[in-house]
Amino acid sequence: MTTLPACPLCNSVYTYEDGTQLVCPECGYEWSALAPESTPSADAAPVIKDAVGNVLQDGDTVTVIKDLKIKGSSLVVKVGTKVKNIRLTEGDHDIDCKIDGIGAMGLKSEFVRKV
Repeated sequence: MTTLPACPLCNSVYTYEDGTQLVCPECGYEWSALAPESTPSADAAPVIKDAVGNVLQDGDTVTVIKDLKIKGSSLVVKVGTKVKNIRLTEGDHDIDCKIDGIGAMGLKSEFVRKV
């Protein structure tokens, strides 16, 4: 029986093989079984892209590409709404912003396009 290496990210011993990849079920990290073990860089920020694949950065201006209903309210963010000075965050809604007439909110990058 072959012993698989522990996860380089969280040191979990419950790793498993998935083709040529090793997978950690606890943190979800995947790495190559063929390459030498290396820890992912904690300083590397994830790349966030808009709906058409443009890389977004803090301070960018974006346009909403779909009507977005706001949960718990009757307000709607209309198509074509321009959002200035966005701030990128980690999580499900990866853009924090302020929209005129609505206020502070989180948006998903898949519903915006960089101007």
